[in-house]
Amino acid sequence: MSNVVPEGWKRDKLSNICHIVGGGTPDRSERQYWNGTIPWISPTEVTKLKSRYISNSKEMITNLGLEKSSAKLHPIGTVLMTSRASIGYVAINNIPVTTNQGFQSLQCKQDIYNEYLYQHITWIRPELEKLSAGSTFSEISSTTLKSVNLTFPPLPEQKKIAAILTSVDEVIEKTQAQIDKLKDLKTAMMQELLTCGVGVDGKPHTEFKDSPVGRIPKGWEVKVLEELVKLDRKITYGIVQAGPHYEGGVPYIRVSDMNNRELSANGMLLTSPEIAKKYDRSSVQTGDIVYALRGMIGHVHIVPESLNGANLTQGTARLSINDEINTNYLLWAMRSPYVALQNDLEAKGSTFKEVTLASLRKISVAIPSITEQEDISLILSAIERKQYFVEDKIIQLKSLKKALMQDLLTGKVRVKVD
Repeated sequence: MSNVVPEGWKRDKLSNICHIVGGGTPDRSERQYWNGTIPWISPTEVTKLKSRYISNSKEMITNLGLEKSSAKLHPIGTVLMTSRASIGYVAINNIPVTTNQGFQSLQCKQDIYNEYLYQHITWIRPELEKLSAGSTFSEISSTTLKSVNLTFPPLPEQKKIAAILTSVDEVIEKTQAQIDKLKDLKTAMMQELLTCGVGVDGKPHTEFKDSPVGRIPKGWEVKVLEELVKLDRKITYGIVQAGPHYEGGVPYIRVSDMNNRELSANGMLLTSPEIAKKYDRSSVQTGDIVYALRGMIGHVHIVPESLNGANLTQGTARLSINDEINTNYLLWAMRSPYVALQNDLEAKGSTFKEVTLASLRKISVAIPSITEQEDISLILSAIERKQYFVEDKIIQLKSLKKALMQDLLTGKVRVKVD
């Protein structure tokens, strides 16, 4: 937060431009305090919010609960700011609400516009996090928050700046809604195509049978994974102890290297050639499938050419596919709801869940003809490519907004006011 004040702007403490109001929780043992008509907001409802505004809550309190607790009723237009654990996340209420004690909410006085303040608090969130304290969880106190200084322009300029940033927010929100729809479509299509298929010669399947993975077309087979891998390259996990990072050595794939899109070589650790040779049985080749056995169970990726000859850790498994099945189809099948259900039933461990190799080898997979496998893979991959395209677009929009905030909220770039 710069101390430079642009011409015509002001610098003042947050307590001088806002009423800062905390929250509270009615006694949960008193039934008459709960299930009323007054919305009561918790921080997770704000941190998970996909828009600027909040208009409902998971829990409601009664007038008596409000009266008998430190919760306060916030008028419409208050900037609700989380102040505990997740600090500096904000929303504007468009109905009167109360909050729990994880908030320091900002009721704007006449010099500050709530939409502008929303943007400014969002921008300085990293600074607010630095001002937090606490051993069990981070928290910014009302005393600390009141002393925070903000630099801001006259109201007409605030409104113009807020309008510009809000227009970007609206595009981001619409783009996020598009991503959500694509994710829902992908989930629905996976459920449909991986158990009902696309049919033959343009005609849908009409006869179905019961199977270990549910109802599937009559002409499909069901096989377990160990029947779908090459005889000389059994399903296996990798290196038990990879040793310290060995510069110039052999990369090995950890669960943490498996992001939502791909196997990422960025930051991948290397083991010594001697250790890699000792565990040659678990080396991977281009086109193999790598599967997460623990932590992010179900993350599955195809080994790219750049990782040909890499190895694995104990938390990942290799599937070297035979000619009975299309690699891309198996990739989608391993992401399917019916495989996830099998994993849920077989996962072991109390501290963290883990799928054993024995369980993985017995995972059942529904198998159509190679032609239908390819058709299913093409449809699902096309949806996913569209999803990734839109996700990249939202990253660009967020980067644009960050740059605009830096320029507009510091006065580096001034806006013209009609």
